[in-house]
Amino acid sequence: MNASDHNNEMKNTDNDQQFLTFRLADQDYGIEILKVQEIKGWSQVTPLPNSPKYIKGVLNLRGTIVPVIDLRLRFNLEEAEYDSFTVIMVVNVGGRLAGLVVDSVSDVISMSDDQYCDTPEFEGQINRQFIGGLGQIGDKLFILLKAEKIVDEETLDAVSREELEPEAIS
Repeated sequence: MNASDHNNEMKNTDNDQQFLTFRLADQDYGIEILKVQEIKGWSQVTPLPNSPKYIKGVLNLRGTIVPVIDLRLRFNLEEAEYDSFTVIMVVNVGGRLAGLVVDSVSDVISMSDDQYCDTPEFEGQINRQFIGGLGQIGDKLFILLKAEKIVDEETLDAVSREELEPEAIS
């Protein structure tokens, strides 16, 4: 599959597609609204030993253990202190939940095909796998993310194993 095919995965040719927009390090991002289950204010999470730095831990969401991923750290951005604007977006990826920590949530936007741009080709960008395309509304450019690439099955499986096998945690 080439880069254009990856970018076209995010397009919707029948009608407008909606994205929840949010901010990370003064940049605007969007994620498909249908992937977002809920938005929670930042709350303490239970850290898991030997997890990647971007996994902040887990939280109990009405009986479901949800891994929490700091998107700043996942994208190798500078770490920020959490404040009253910091939120956890709970996303549903393949029937499994994950929390994504972002600086703030902005708005829900509708985007038509003429506002959608393919991601430009460039070399050496390790985080390109997370990008589904770009969206432009007025003079504002949004980086549109693929939830299923940010929250990969391997990460969810590793967190689930540690939660189900507490004796494995030392």
